[in-house]
Amino acid sequence: MAALNRVARGGLAGVTGATAGALAQFLLVVVVTRAYPAEVAGTFFTSVALALMVAGVAKLDAGNGLVFFIARAETYGYRGISGYVRAAVVPVTVVATLAGVLLWPLLGPLSLVLPAIAVADVLLAACRGFGTMRPTVLLDGMLLPLSQLALVAAVALTGLSGTALPLAWALPYLPTVVLAALALRGRAPRTPYLAGTGRDLWRHTAPRSAAGAIQAVFQRLDIVVVAALGGPVQAAVYTAATRFKVVGQLAGQGLAQAAQPRLVKALADGDLARARELYQATTMWLVLATWPIWLGYAALAPWLLRLFGPGYTSAVPVALVLAATMTAATACGLVDVVLTAAGHTTSSLLNLVAAVACTLVLDLALIPAHGALGAAIGWAGGVLVKNALPLWQLHHRYGLHPFGRHSLAALRPRTWAAA
Repeated sequence: MAALNRVARGGLAGVTGATAGALAQFLLVVVVTRAYPAEVAGTFFTSVALALMVAGVAKLDAGNGLVFFIARAETYGYRGISGYVRAAVVPVTVVATLAGVLLWPLLGPLSLVLPAIAVADVLLAACRGFGTMRPTVLLDGMLLPLSQLALVAAVALTGLSGTALPLAWALPYLPTVVLAALALRGRAPRTPYLAGTGRDLWRHTAPRSAAGAIQAVFQRLDIVVVAALGGPVQAAVYTAATRFKVVGQLAGQGLAQAAQPRLVKALADGDLARARELYQATTMWLVLATWPIWLGYAALAPWLLRLFGPGYTSAVPVALVLAATMTAATACGLVDVVLTAAGHTTSSLLNLVAAVACTLVLDLALIPAHGALGAAIGWAGGVLVKNALPLWQLHHRYGLHPFGRHSLAALRPRTWAAA
């Protein structure tokens, strides 16, 4: 129960940060769609999606690798952990910088912040490996999105052209990476580099690096494909209608960030009972946190979409597909997190490949005729594949299920009081 309480506290902190961040991102989309024509808004949203996709690939999933090693090293006093951090940060910085140079013609100012986006993610993940959610909540959940909203709103209010929007969105990443480095510095004191550190880190992380790259593509591919096949106006409509998916994704991310180190430790110790308890409790919390949002969005979509402007109410079917898909996905809980915590990174990679393939096939078939709705159906197919495959694998290998007797334990008042 003590471990469950710690996850509850961390998860609640993560969800709090996620809520603030999701609200800021939602308001940013409202500002852009209200202040600029749909074509300008769609071009901006596509550029941001492409930048985040590339940064997601460039970070090589090194953050999750650090969480794995730091969580396991607690017993040994975190000996040599600073070496793991350096072994993670240096390749990520090099890859992100090269990507920025190559993509300057496409991304312009956004290419300059690709290293900051990728490295900040790695450093914050390392902090979570030490069991603290505060840097992630404060920096990634609050400071970054609120700063982006403020700068983008300033650009819109001053009447600057849409070409200034990417720079306003990108600038807050620079102080974020500096503050993330300072947050980690006190937790991972510099120690001599131990032979084999980098080899150990990347032997574990390499399969997951490919999976992380595919996951980054999967998260942003829909907007880029809509823009390519349907044009920037359809990209703007799709982005507006699917903006609410950030709420559910960030709520799940907040719980995952808190639960991942403890799942790694439980499964490394062979404590299947504790892993089952964590999985079922976090699934219940995720359902309770997100289902009211999805059901409410499905009911209120015709009115909520008017916030983006009169041309966006045609996206109600997209909103309904989103709500139904996310309701089903959250019922699977942190299924991929559990699978990778158990060390099955190759299986996770293959699952993501299948999900992306499903999305691409459906997108190519449906977007030319149905625009944003076709993209929503393609994304939904990929999400369902991405959750169903690891759900079956966990059942087959460990007998783990997202719901069970520990689901009710997650609702006990003493658990929430401790949170």
